[in-house]
Amino acid sequence: MALDAQPTQTGILTVLELLAREAPARAFEGLLGTAGHSDASRARHEELDRALRLAADVREQLGRRQQREAVLSALVDTAHDLTLPYDLDALLRVIARRARLLLNLDMAYISFHDEETGDSYVRTADGHATALTVGFRVPGGSGLGSAVRHSSAPFWSPDYLADERVSHHSVIDDVVRAEGLRAIVAVPLRHRGSALGVLYAADRTIRHFTPDEIALMASLGDLASVAIEKTRVLSRARADIADLERYTSQAKSDLVSERRANDAHTRMTDLLLAGGDLGQLLAVAAETLGGTAAALDPDGRVLSATGPLPPTLPGPEETAKAVLETHVACRPVQFAPDLWLAPVAAGTECLGCVLLHTADPLSDSGLRLLRLTAGTTGVLMLMHRNTAVAESQVREEFFEDLLTVPGRPPAQLRDRARRLGLDVERPYAVAVIRPEGGSQGRAVVWASSYALRAGGLSTVRGGCLTLLLPSDNPGATARQVSDELSPLLGHPVTVGAAGPTTGLADVEPAHAEALRCLGALTALGSTGTTAAANELGFLGLLLGDNHSVGGYIADTIGPVIDYDSHRFTNLVQTLEAYFESGSSPTHAAETLHVHPNTVSRRLERITALLGEDWQEPARALEVQLALRLHRTRDTLRPDGPAPVTGENAHADRLGAP
Repeated sequence: MALDAQPTQTGILTVLELLAREAPARAFEGLLGTAGHSDASRARHEELDRALRLAADVREQLGRRQQREAVLSALVDTAHDLTLPYDLDALLRVIARRARLLLNLDMAYISFHDEETGDSYVRTADGHATALTVGFRVPGGSGLGSAVRHSSAPFWSPDYLADERVSHHSVIDDVVRAEGLRAIVAVPLRHRGSALGVLYAADRTIRHFTPDEIALMASLGDLASVAIEKTRVLSRARADIADLERYTSQAKSDLVSERRANDAHTRMTDLLLAGGDLGQLLAVAAETLGGTAAALDPDGRVLSATGPLPPTLPGPEETAKAVLETHVACRPVQFAPDLWLAPVAAGTECLGCVLLHTADPLSDSGLRLLRLTAGTTGVLMLMHRNTAVAESQVREEFFEDLLTVPGRPPAQLRDRARRLGLDVERPYAVAVIRPEGGSQGRAVVWASSYALRAGGLSTVRGGCLTLLLPSDNPGATARQVSDELSPLLGHPVTVGAAGPTTGLADVEPAHAEALRCLGALTALGSTGTTAAANELGFLGLLLGDNHSVGGYIADTIGPVIDYDSHRFTNLVQTLEAYFESGSSPTHAAETLHVHPNTVSRRLERITALLGEDWQEPARALEVQLALRLHRTRDTLRPDGPAPVTGENAHADRLGAP
């Protein structure tokens, strides 16, 4: 036996050497042929056979270990890949591809559960998918996914369509049949008890999955679940960070806007304390808010503006309604896409509004600045109104003195006028206004404001408003006053006007003439209309309450009378002869016993004094009437004829005999 042991040990050593060299299986097959046929040989053969079987077991274990190491290495690589930063869709594509490659399958896909409908939908797929595309809805309660969700454990089938354990659904079966899938394995994607979805891997041949393959898919599912949850958390974190950055940026922008608004309000307050006007306040607001600003009164009229108003601004009536609505709202109102209105109020009293025209949307700080602008504007309006009330009393007293106390020293009048801001060198018109119905209070307030804006004076006399306004056209002034006041009161006004005056001493005669004009309009039944004394002519003299013949004569032919008085000429006599002869210079020369050329020269002088239109029919009638009144009055004077000059005419207006 000792002799036979040596060959046996040699065979076993050979097997060990082959194992050590990791020789292929065919290298072990020839070892059994070396044993003989004796009993000893048979014993060596059995021992060698046993050694070869053990070697085969060792090689199989080494193979499984190597395969396990390869699988673990692939799983580690997969875990490493899953730790890289992806968005969710990219991560799911990586997971599906890894699942397909790990098990060497034809296709892999991932579905997520829809909590609202109870179905699932395919979120990603890898492989040659034709029917099973992203977004495909998987009916709930059927298929491998339903079994996986209910058991929270892997589920697999070697031949899906023939497997009776599966709850089949026609929709799923049609897709599986269209894809040509046979073997399918599904593992849950769960994280801390919450179901995220299901990971599927499928082959187009019948395949029985080994426990190692199922364990590998389960491990991949666990890794994928962690990676999916991590990606979701990172996505939420990125979204939160983006929101925080957005909020921070907005907060910085709001802080800058608030600082600008506060700086602008401080500038407005400084302007207010320094006596700044409304235009300067609006300019600060317009500069800060980026647009055009304007202040409107309660009737929608523009008091001040920083630039041209937009063409989209409606008419005064609609604007006045918008001002009222803004006052009721007590906050800035968007009147149009590019127009904002902010109420200007003193308690419950509406002082108007601030209008802002800007193409940019207003932020909260912009709206706040608009409200502050309206408040500052209200303070300035109240200050101006209080000042205007005090000043209007002084102005009214001065106007009353001009109308009731004649003979004041001109130097004193000019000094008082300059203190009130009146230009004594410019012409003025006097307008007497009688509202035809309604309360007079609103008209009085309007008259004071209008006169102050126009640079004139106002007062109330005998139930009528009297205005002294800068103008060289009293008729146009009367119409302008009526056009503005009548809509405000809601009923017509009658306006008589006179002028223009050439100095403060002529204000009282012009007032008397305007009163006569108003009386003439009343006598003619023309209430609610306007006219100037020079537009009525002799009708004003005939129909007025105060018949000032001297004033009419002076207004019509006064320059001719004054010329005769100072130059000792006979222009008045020439005018009478000219009209009596039928406007014939030749016949007038015969009546006057002068040469026709003399009459022609006198007529040229008369034209220079009375104007080019004195021979027009209407004007000629006025001249003839004035000549007749002049001749008749001189005839009736107890002390005989006396020339009526401009000075005499003014005396006549004041009531001189």
